[in-house]
Amino acid sequence: MQSRPTGRAMPRRADSADSLDAALRPGLAEREAAGLYRRRRTVQRLPGGRARMAGRDYLDFCSNDYLGLATDPRLAEAASEALKDYGTGSGAAHLITGHCPVHEQLEQALSEFTGRPRALLFSTGYMANIGIAQALVGRGDSVIEDRLNHASLLDAALASRAKLIRYRHNDVEDLGRRLQQAPGRRLVMSDSVFSMDGDIAPLRELAGHCREQAAWLMVDEAHGLGVCGPEGRGAVAEAGLGMNEVPILMGTLGKALGGFGAFVAGSETLIEHLIQHARTYVYTTATPPAMAAAVLTALAISREEAWRREKLAELIALFRSEAERAGLTLMPSETPIQPLQLGDAEHAVARSRALEEAGYLVQAIRPPTVPAGTARLRVTLSAAHSSDDVLGLVRALARVSETLA
Repeated sequence: MQSRPTGRAMPRRADSADSLDAALRPGLAEREAAGLYRRRRTVQRLPGGRARMAGRDYLDFCSNDYLGLATDPRLAEAASEALKDYGTGSGAAHLITGHCPVHEQLEQALSEFTGRPRALLFSTGYMANIGIAQALVGRGDSVIEDRLNHASLLDAALASRAKLIRYRHNDVEDLGRRLQQAPGRRLVMSDSVFSMDGDIAPLRELAGHCREQAAWLMVDEAHGLGVCGPEGRGAVAEAGLGMNEVPILMGTLGKALGGFGAFVAGSETLIEHLIQHARTYVYTTATPPAMAAAVLTALAISREEAWRREKLAELIALFRSEAERAGLTLMPSETPIQPLQLGDAEHAVARSRALEEAGYLVQAIRPPTVPAGTARLRVTLSAAHSSDDVLGLVRALARVSETLA
């Protein structure tokens, strides 16, 4: 017998989207209350170390465009010509039909640049790091990393399912002790230039410990390539280390080289192994050929125009000396990354906003990007800046520090 309607509305079950939103809102509110909420901004990059946001122009001291190549018209011209030849996208993974002649040319150029037999393009540095770890180690093995390594390196270890072991920042003795205790195959992964502190890893000492204990050393040159070493070959080259000491070298193409993507350089056997086993290479669409063409041009410019690195070094020295004169305490760094540690996240955000009002973009870096209690302003310098730009920034930093003390 069919029941009659009662006239009362049946209770409505929560939609899946409503349930998801209800579960996520408290976490967002908690992050907001702690001063850790991140917000995107729509920014147009301009030549000369400038940026435009909401109709106003700023001096940009946030970018990793260390050599000022990202807005160089020669890169745009190279990309434009490649667009005519190849179209907008690669259309497939490298192992299907996505590996174009210009990709091959870039790999050969990077191989020669790094002094290694082969180079292999990846779509991003994050994917390169994960691909390296997954292809080389697994359950029962160990990945040993500096505590301040970039998130991509830490995630690479976790994705590999090997045991993640972390040593104290730049402490080679601690690395040595932990290597002795690490099971299975042992892969040591380290940044060359640490992206939030701006200091450089003790690469010769790291290589020595790895050699003594038969571990493999991988170095991430994301912030060293183009800036450090002869012709900008990186911190590994600056330390005088070759493939025997650092068998796995990763570099990114979207910072000093002003483009996009990444690569791994090493032996013929290493590259062939990655082609077969690095899932983030095998199962990913190749980068657009036009971007590879732009990076080829950037690589040539960065090697030929040494004045860019010379000017950058002069600006770094000027910024540090003027900051000291102004009573600003910087973290120790000889690289374009010049952090001003403040400790409290809210203080860092307040100073960043005050600088923005004065016409300067300087990013506040907060946990979890950096350890709790070490929030900072991260100043990044570029060869596109002028001495007057840097002097103006120091004056603005001093005014803001005095006002918000």
